[in-house]
Amino acid sequence: MSSRSVSLTSTFLLLAAGGLAACDNDDDYDDAGFYCADANGTVVDEDYCDDDDNNGGSGLGVLPFFIWYSSGYRSGYPVGYKLPPGGNKFAYNDTKARQSFGLPASGRIGNGTIKTSVVGKGGVARSNSKSGGS
Repeated sequence: MSSRSVSLTSTFLLLAAGGLAACDNDDDYDDAGFYCADANGTVVDEDYCDDDDNNGGSGLGVLPFFIWYSSGYRSGYPVGYKLPPGGNKFAYNDTKARQSFGLPASGRIGNGTIKTSVVGKGGVARSNSKSGGS
């Protein structure tokens, strides 16, 4: 009897370990979609987030622009579209945040850009710490 209970216990432990491994889908490495949007998450022309051309908010005064990102964003949202809830943002000219996601440190980022394996690389923690776009 004792060898049978050891066998069943070992089998149970292996199944439990396999179940835990299956549940750990490594969410730290999800793909993320990126959009240039205003503070409310409404998609704007990506030129407003291009700090190389000095268009990013400087011509419009008080309207800051942000790069919004989420693993739930897909490509193809048009200008004027309100992004789905659950996204995060950082200032369009935040060089460190851009680089932490594997984006160019400056310049234009096309709306709907999808980057793989970016969530968890350091940008999430400071996603809303920058509030200005100038």
